[in-house]
Amino acid sequence: MENVRTRYERLKARGLKLDMSRGKPGADQLEISKDIMTVLSPDDYIAEDGSDCRNYGGVDGIPEMKKLFAELMDVKAEEILVGGNASLTLMYESLCGLFPNKDKRKFLCPAPGYDRHFTITEYLGFELISIPMTAEGPDMLEVNKHIADPAVAGIWCVPVFSNPQGLTYSDQIIKELASMKPAAKDFRILWDNAYMLHQFEGEIPKIANLLKECEKSGAYDMPLMFTSFSKITFPGAAVSAMAASPANLKKMREHLIVQSIGPDKLNQLRHVRYFKNADGVRNHMKKHAAILRPKFNAVLKALSDNLEGKSVGTWLKPSGGYFVSFDTLPGYAKRTVELCAEAGLIMTAAGAAFPYGKDPEDSNIRIAPSFPSLEQLEQAMELFCVAVELAVLESKEQKKCIS
Repeated sequence: MENVRTRYERLKARGLKLDMSRGKPGADQLEISKDIMTVLSPDDYIAEDGSDCRNYGGVDGIPEMKKLFAELMDVKAEEILVGGNASLTLMYESLCGLFPNKDKRKFLCPAPGYDRHFTITEYLGFELISIPMTAEGPDMLEVNKHIADPAVAGIWCVPVFSNPQGLTYSDQIIKELASMKPAAKDFRILWDNAYMLHQFEGEIPKIANLLKECEKSGAYDMPLMFTSFSKITFPGAAVSAMAASPANLKKMREHLIVQSIGPDKLNQLRHVRYFKNADGVRNHMKKHAAILRPKFNAVLKALSDNLEGKSVGTWLKPSGGYFVSFDTLPGYAKRTVELCAEAGLIMTAAGAAFPYGKDPEDSNIRIAPSFPSLEQLEQAMELFCVAVELAVLESKEQKKCIS
């Protein structure tokens, strides 16, 4: 039987060239939305309020797009602002508009979490504070300890199929977040519900509505909720949305109108014509699920077949989202990722899911199954599993040499 090092060298000799560093939709997923490109006729450009979508105006979106997002997010249309292809842009702009003075401010970052969230707040000058994740959401004991500091301005949250762990917040955690009493009067919860429709096993999770819970608790201005169609239609030509209180939306419009006289309203109209309503979006997501399910199953099967019982790592089994979260034994994530790269497989940088890219345990690795073909994914996972074992083996050999 081949030893681990021999297997690694054999796999390395294959010359694999595959980038799995981001959760990008595969070409097969992009293909299922191709008809959106031709859904508008040359004479179809008038929104339901009579405005011409070819022209300036409508900085916060056309009415029918607001209604579609409101239906999906279970909020009122007047609580919706529509943006461009990336909800990250709305998150960035909301922080710029709501926090003009970011010096000496802090932001809570549940980790493992989404690296681009942390990058935004770090770039804007916030000090990042890592908050442990539990199976039900962020550790609220830690959250409540930190919000007593008036310098703490907000918290990032990915409530459904969290990135990278694939966890869904419990209603209890959501209600605790909504009832928080932070010392900072401008404290905001940035609620990135990017994966709210991205289940591939079972039913779409039903969670408590943060905006409604905050309104009930007298904190209507605290949440800023985001989602997008970036992984539903085309990441480069999608539509995003922000749901918030009228006061927050007013500030956001005042901020956006300085930089733009209007968004791509034809693309908004295109999406409305294509999906028609929320059920149209949900039915479309079943096509995505059919493509993603075998890819995630391939990842989980490879981990089970190759690493189960070997005490070299643990992993979560998500039913939705875009990632599988794998934890090596403490101290081996970076070396595992290096070994993968040396053999032609690019993974997300070890530590990326933590503030400042520093995983205190050096254990977490994010696996992104969506972009490769099934055949490529099976090859990649064979290599990944061997790399995990080799990283541990190298360490044992080094310890023997030292002793």
